[in-house]
Amino acid sequence: MSAITNHMPTSELQALDAAHHMHPFTQGSGLAAKGARVITRAKGVWLTDSEGNEILDGMAGLWCVNIGYGRDELAEVAARQMKELPYYNTFFQTTHVPAIALAQKIAELAPGDLNNVFFAGSGSEANDTNIRMVRTYWEEKGKPEKTVIISRWNAYHGSSMGSGSLGGMVGMHAQGGMPIPGIHHIGQPNWWAEGGDMSPEDFGLMRAQELEAAIKELGENKVAAFIAEPIQGAGGVIVPPATYWPEIQRICDKYEILLIADEVICGFGRTGNWFGSQTVDIRPDIMTIAKGLSSGYQPIGGSVVSDEVASVIAGTEFNHGYTYSGHPVASAVALENLRILEEEKIVDQVRDVTGPYLKGKWEALADHPLVGEAKIVGMMASIALTPDKASRAPFAADAGTAGFICRERCFANNLVMRHVGDRMIISPPLVISETEIDTLIERARTALSETLDSLEEKGLMVKPS
Repeated sequence: MSAITNHMPTSELQALDAAHHMHPFTQGSGLAAKGARVITRAKGVWLTDSEGNEILDGMAGLWCVNIGYGRDELAEVAARQMKELPYYNTFFQTTHVPAIALAQKIAELAPGDLNNVFFAGSGSEANDTNIRMVRTYWEEKGKPEKTVIISRWNAYHGSSMGSGSLGGMVGMHAQGGMPIPGIHHIGQPNWWAEGGDMSPEDFGLMRAQELEAAIKELGENKVAAFIAEPIQGAGGVIVPPATYWPEIQRICDKYEILLIADEVICGFGRTGNWFGSQTVDIRPDIMTIAKGLSSGYQPIGGSVVSDEVASVIAGTEFNHGYTYSGHPVASAVALENLRILEEEKIVDQVRDVTGPYLKGKWEALADHPLVGEAKIVGMMASIALTPDKASRAPFAADAGTAGFICRERCFANNLVMRHVGDRMIISPPLVISETEIDTLIERARTALSETLDSLEEKGLMVKPS
């Protein structure tokens, strides 16, 4: 069957969308007035919208399409699995071949003794699993009072009640009764915005040592785990100073705190290694996975669990699970995705060739008058917009004003680049070529220059007085 190329006019599709479709993280009335962008097909790193525009997807969908769009192999595997076993659950002492094979493959790829997988349908679900798993672990160890999980402000770990509480997004916490009890937040390692006059090295140590201070304040006997992304993704691609993660690992070891590495974005090649934990050299007890696990072709996630934690959980009935845990079609597609990543040496290509090429081009954006810093690890990168490079000043306008203008100019130049406040971020498919990287950088520069012109025209290129 060929792709659907005929469709209603864009305006009619937008009207139907506005009438019936509620979008995530969106003000519905504003989108209805503007009209949603309608994506109709995709191939490689390119999207095509309903008007026929070819758009370079600098965000790999939502940080997830690692092998690029349009891989027929995944469609063929999904069709074959649907015909053979379209669904069965893994409750009631039952399993099936795709879940078995995928769990084994993940254990093979994961570092250390992370040899056990509890499947979920998404990263949000997996982080909800982690809350219950670490608390159950400590209860089974005879320490039921160890329930508090420490996270970071401006962290993103999902948007369900549990995972949204783990995250430190104040805008999310303002709605719906979050955070749930037993979650504590400390500062993020964002030197650019919060480091003041400290060196990055001293700031990284200081922010890591906030974990130790929190453990002492709350009581070592109360703290169950610390959760963080190796590189903060949705928080703005915040790359911590080199001093940060070694100190975090030391503190977790000293106080017997479980370390949860949220690898939903960093995992499966994004940082130039199979997992971000390898890039920052930490030894997590649990890793959260999703997104790149299937390159977004099927919804699937999970918790990759150490032998120690898994053995303790195995001693009790863990009253937790999801209808779609280890869904056979999603598992089969994820397994094929991992085969492609491995056999085509896509992670090696990012580490050795395209990652370094993008790094050189991306860091050169720091010479633009609007850019204060350009940070990158593998295939995730950010630039900080500022009216004054020397002082790392924010804009006098509301936070995100400049970023939103830049995002709109990116779209106008057929580039998907996202803004988080006044940081611009990218996370392209791992299969992006050097020529396509050149196109991405060229369009980003054009958007930055158009943004600078707009800010100067509006009188917004000023720092707070």
